[in-house]
Amino acid sequence: MPQMNLVQAVNSALDVMLGRDPSVVVMGEDVGYFGGVFRCTEGLQRKYGEHRVIDTPIAEGGIVAAAIGMGVNGLRPVAEIQFADYVYPAFDQIVSELARLRYRTAGEFSAAVTVRMPCGGGIRGGQTHSQSPEGIFTHVCGIKVVMPSNPYDAKGLLVSSIEDDDPVIFFEPKRIYNGPFDGDWHKPAVPWSTHSKGDVPAGHYTVPLCRAEIVRTGADVTILAYGTMVHVAEAAVRLAGVDAEIIDLRTLVPLDTDTMCSSVCKTGRCVIVHEATRFSGFGAELSATVQEECFWHLLAPIQRVTGWDTPYPHAFEWEYFPGPARIAAAIKTVMEAS
Repeated sequence: MPQMNLVQAVNSALDVMLGRDPSVVVMGEDVGYFGGVFRCTEGLQRKYGEHRVIDTPIAEGGIVAAAIGMGVNGLRPVAEIQFADYVYPAFDQIVSELARLRYRTAGEFSAAVTVRMPCGGGIRGGQTHSQSPEGIFTHVCGIKVVMPSNPYDAKGLLVSSIEDDDPVIFFEPKRIYNGPFDGDWHKPAVPWSTHSKGDVPAGHYTVPLCRAEIVRTGADVTILAYGTMVHVAEAAVRLAGVDAEIIDLRTLVPLDTDTMCSSVCKTGRCVIVHEATRFSGFGAELSATVQEECFWHLLAPIQRVTGWDTPYPHAFEWEYFPGPARIAAAIKTVMEAS
């Protein structure tokens, strides 16, 4: 089985779907000749041509609007937003048009559009290249929201997203594009590195868009995480020395409440981790769900470990970034509460 990092897994998913389904097209800024700023689309335009892998103007609203038109007419466009920070000019198209198309036409029309975008920090990108806006999109009815944490899931989830008949927002944590950095979260990211690869099948396979994964079983505390934070949580558990169960949510909408609540009912304690800002972040929804479903099983108040409620800083990135020490401190808090 081939070894791939997350960049290569995304590339492989796009390659498989372009070859498998003639209705699939890839579009975005620099995705063709240049191969994408992170090289996720490298070589695809040479292989499939300029009409299947399309370089677009720097106009995110136009990219998504064109993708919607393609989707309504039977294509399956995969639109790349170069950084998640740049999606806001396309927000109206996504929320007012793409997400509501099936509902407003009583099921007569739909648009199988996948919008890919690198998200999160840890690469010294500053405030305009490090945002994690996933919580905003989980609030919008009519779209699915996905964020993988490893190469195998990235490919399988992306294939599932492209094959899905409803729109999907597909976040790719750029900090782990080239591997989880072996727990050294203060180490600068090395672009195009090939270390920390995982086993990824070369051909077609899918990972369901509705199922979380238990990446570490445990009995003391449940940690709910997704994307980069899955790896940081693993490092934190080693630091804290507790028997923690780590749940990788993988898909935020639809959310696998059964898996996460079953775990919390077993352990009686819950720590929620995400990189986005705390106030109204997706962790608030997770916390509310756990409180509603698991209240009588909780032995301690739920803890959230998140980014700060500030613009993403450049000079103080590692104070903002939820590192192992902050998560370990939250674990200690819930363990000592009872």
